[in-house]
Amino acid sequence: MRNPFAKFLASCLLLAASSSAFAHPGHDVSGLAAGLMHPFSGLDHLLAMVAVGLWAAQGGGRKVWLLPVTFMSMLAAGAGVAMHWQALPLVEAGIAASVLALGLLTALSLRLPVILSVAITALFGLLHGYAHGLELPESAAPLAYALGFLAATATLHLGGIAVGIATQKRHAVLARALGVAIAASGAYLLAAG
Repeated sequence: MRNPFAKFLASCLLLAASSSAFAHPGHDVSGLAAGLMHPFSGLDHLLAMVAVGLWAAQGGGRKVWLLPVTFMSMLAAGAGVAMHWQALPLVEAGIAASVLALGLLTALSLRLPVILSVAITALFGLLHGYAHGLELPESAAPLAYALGFLAATATLHLGGIAVGIATQKRHAVLARALGVAIAASGAYLLAAG
């Protein structure tokens, strides 16, 4: 591979795939490994994080980096809030709604003003971070767990960005179709919850 971005993306995907070995019963999973696995363990988290990357790529310009950085920053903030205040209502419904909304934003390829895009992304990042914080295993080292779920989140965002950029010119309908599938999954999660 001559393209440095392709090398980086392949490395991230291999890192993410290697963490799945810890998912088998009998391993004491905590800290970094638990954080790396968590975003891949729930369809809601996985789809939302990929959708952020897809939507960021569709928006182009500074949104390509600003939306993922916003999501990850608020993800960390939300986890911190959950460690101190565990009574936020409707978190699961909010997460399902975020999957639905991010899927629709991608399916419709909506190009909202930067400030509105950042606000939407920040809200959804906060909700997902709060859920991550609530699900923090008691045996996990909080900092290592946070680093793990941030690394996994970055990998999922990069995957969404890569697909969004790769399909932008000739196959934009593919990114939109993925948005429809993500939105449908969000609607299902919302109805099932």
